[in-house]
Amino acid sequence: MQATDIANPNYFHKVVDCQWACPAHTPVPEYIRLIAHGRYDDAYMINWKSNVFPGVLGRTCDRPCEPACRRSRVEDESIVGGRKEPVAICRLKRVAADYKDDIDARLPRAPAEGNGKRIACIGGGPASLTVARDLAVLGYEVVVFDQDPKLGGMIRTQIPRFRLPESVIDEEVGYITGVGNIRFVHRRIESLKALLAEGYDAVFVGSGAPRGRELDIPGRKEGGANIHIGIDWLSSVSFGHTSKIGKRVIVLGGGNTAMDCCRTARRLGGEDVKVIVRSGFEEMKASPWEKEDAIAEDIPILNFLVPKSFTVEGGRLTGVVFETVKAEYDAKGRRKLVATGEPDQHVACDDVLVAVGQENAFPWIERDIGIEFDKWDMPKVAEATMASTHPKVFFGGDAAFGPKNIIWAVAHGHDAAISIHKRCMGEDIAARPAPGMNIVSQKMGIHEWSYDNDVSVAKRLKVPHRKKEEALSDIRAEVELGFDPELAFKEAQRCLNCDVQTVFTDNLCIECDACVDICPMDCITFTENGEEADLRQRLNAPALNLTQDLYLSGPLKTARVMVKDEDVCLHCGLCAERCPTGAWDMRKYYIEMTHAEHACTRR
Repeated sequence: MQATDIANPNYFHKVVDCQWACPAHTPVPEYIRLIAHGRYDDAYMINWKSNVFPGVLGRTCDRPCEPACRRSRVEDESIVGGRKEPVAICRLKRVAADYKDDIDARLPRAPAEGNGKRIACIGGGPASLTVARDLAVLGYEVVVFDQDPKLGGMIRTQIPRFRLPESVIDEEVGYITGVGNIRFVHRRIESLKALLAEGYDAVFVGSGAPRGRELDIPGRKEGGANIHIGIDWLSSVSFGHTSKIGKRVIVLGGGNTAMDCCRTARRLGGEDVKVIVRSGFEEMKASPWEKEDAIAEDIPILNFLVPKSFTVEGGRLTGVVFETVKAEYDAKGRRKLVATGEPDQHVACDDVLVAVGQENAFPWIERDIGIEFDKWDMPKVAEATMASTHPKVFFGGDAAFGPKNIIWAVAHGHDAAISIHKRCMGEDIAARPAPGMNIVSQKMGIHEWSYDNDVSVAKRLKVPHRKKEEALSDIRAEVELGFDPELAFKEAQRCLNCDVQTVFTDNLCIECDACVDICPMDCITFTENGEEADLRQRLNAPALNLTQDLYLSGPLKTARVMVKDEDVCLHCGLCAERCPTGAWDMRKYYIEMTHAEHACTRR
């Protein structure tokens, strides 16, 4: 193997698993340390720069960072009661939002004199708002169009208030519009061709996936008065148009929208609410915590049932007929649902909420203006630049690649803003600037560090919840109460500080093996070099996780090399404390992703 190039920005970035997994690459360990020190304002601003909506995402993110968390790979199961659980990264993000002071003075402002260029954003959701924030500070006039009377998009219309209070949305949308140079127009765009004719320098399409998928089975038309498309029904509840539902409710679908529907139905009068899913429980698309919250509110989830027809009597819906299925797998592991042959089941109900998926709808984009669509009637969008085949039109969020989470929309917005800025400056949008990086030693003395490297053995803490009876009686009562400062500190102590890297200097090493002796994870080995597959098997503890790199030194005085398995390193610093020559050092690595303000060679 070749020696590791730690000057490559992606090397240590990848070692910070949580930040690498986050689509917006938020510096997670940095803001968690700040929370532990009670510096909530600073923690919030780090989040705000990367993910734009810390208070919103601290309640609603689908947490791609947490499955990647090193803590769940290296915890000692005997110490924490048999569970390996990641740091509660998402809920710590909320702590920064909940306990910050007034940060308005720290927000950027648009320049007094603009640059003369106008950008249109279609849709007022997270992707468009990210584009607006990134470009407004550079002097662009950004006009955001939305059919709804207030900005926020699906954040406002589809997430129930018991999960996300409207005050949080208003605050964080207000931080963005408060930058200046951002104008909201309450208008539904009916023609992209007509909008382009208004002379905008670029158009960003962040219109989401606004159409709920239909379920066209017998009885759908006859029982239509009591069969509702889930996302439309949630929007109707959010805007106050719907305030009640029948006592017996069936929710069809296994995603997060279905979980929002069933929990909302419980609060609007549903006494017997069931979620019925065609897949198994583990295969459901809903996040595990969303399923847990639904079950905790006495909502059963019935699996492996496929709806065959709606039953209607006297013009009124009476129930749904289901076929029982089971999963079978072929030689390649592909799943197929097949009927078990059991008798069909009839489940009585008063209302059905259909939450079986969302689709994009672009009837307002003419097909003769230079935007190519694929066989699924989705625009062809370049993943790196968010550019369409029309030089002035960019996409992001659900409108680009189908339904995902808010954090993906934010990441798309950052990337699209870079492209729009580079295009308006006459530069190649495909030439993406490298992120900024800084790596600084944390050594304050021979055995003293500027960070806490004592690994906590505490179990993951539970977020306090409102009492069930109280929560179900008020649709606007937030269920999760969030960590208080004391709980936040304890949970923050579980972070392993993965951004404080073990950095090895070849020519200082005397090969005494002191670091090998003291390493609690047996992740350091001195051995002869070889091919990676061979090396992985010859380490003190075989490195079996191929998605994690090996840190390889150059040749040492004995011609051996130092090999460290990045997969299980605790970043505890014991190797650096024990090393008699200072060959090991602990250095904090901070990577700042490129945004539009850093993107061009000229302004």
